[in-house]
Amino acid sequence: MTDSNDAALKADKAAYEGNKLTKRLRHHVGDAINDFNMIEDGDRVMVCLSGGKDSYALLDILLGLQKSAPISFSIVAVNLDQKQPGFPADVLPAYLESIGVEYRVVEEDTYSIVKRVIPEGKTTCSLCSRLRRGVLYRVAEELGATKIALGHHRDDILQTLFLNMFYGGKLKAMPPKLVSDNGKHVVIRPLAYCREKDLERYAELRQFPIIPCNLCGSQPNLQRQVVKEMLNDWDRRFPGRIETMFRALQNVVPSHLADTQLFGFVDLVAGEVPAAGGDTAFDKEEFHDPQPVDEDGQARKRISILDSRPKESACGG
Repeated sequence: MTDSNDAALKADKAAYEGNKLTKRLRHHVGDAINDFNMIEDGDRVMVCLSGGKDSYALLDILLGLQKSAPISFSIVAVNLDQKQPGFPADVLPAYLESIGVEYRVVEEDTYSIVKRVIPEGKTTCSLCSRLRRGVLYRVAEELGATKIALGHHRDDILQTLFLNMFYGGKLKAMPPKLVSDNGKHVVIRPLAYCREKDLERYAELRQFPIIPCNLCGSQPNLQRQVVKEMLNDWDRRFPGRIETMFRALQNVVPSHLADTQLFGFVDLVAGEVPAAGGDTAFDKEEFHDPQPVDEDGQARKRISILDSRPKESACGG
């Protein structure tokens, strides 16, 4: 009897934790969509599905929000089959058909191009990413997609920040929302507020059929992997540090950096009105979310994607 009771208690606890995790991720995604106005009424969202945990979670959470959101938007999942040796081409179509989502699998042999151009032992990510991006932009036009959703999460964004600082000499991360270089596409990252470790647990909970990337997975000494291990170590030793660093990306003070293109240091003289966020150093500050305004400058009410869709009355009105 005790063993059965223990098993029941463990099952209840697992269900409780799983529900908490699902709600947390759903709210993180909803908050990111709301904060950056990622998805609007009538959008056609192309979710780029690689077969990894992050893109599976992105698709799953967006499908859940789609059912209850007060706005209407459609979703199409797109997978790029890069013709990697041993790639299980049947896994994603079977999964997507099982959940009843519209999808397209695009076959492009970018693998051969990368292997031919990049010398053995060198990092393939940069070229692979550029080739993949070009194909996805083309497919987005073919499908009439108004938004392209990528599965990068908070950890990816912070890793990119440190990669650019350490190796590129730039203070630059991954934006949650951007317009492509050709000006034709809006790219969004709805997982921007989500932790990778939460997404790992969610993938286990939902039992997604994960497909590993053999093209880049065999490069253990990637600079990104080194930075990832550094951040994970900080997260273990200094709880809360990762959250604080990400908040820093949302509280930038140009007058306290050193970019003469970003702030007018050259013309700065005594007697002028101090810059916002001026000489406060480490004084305690209060941060407030900006109030959205319309074209006339009036406060604008923004619909939250986390709001429930209004239910129809019994008469159908």
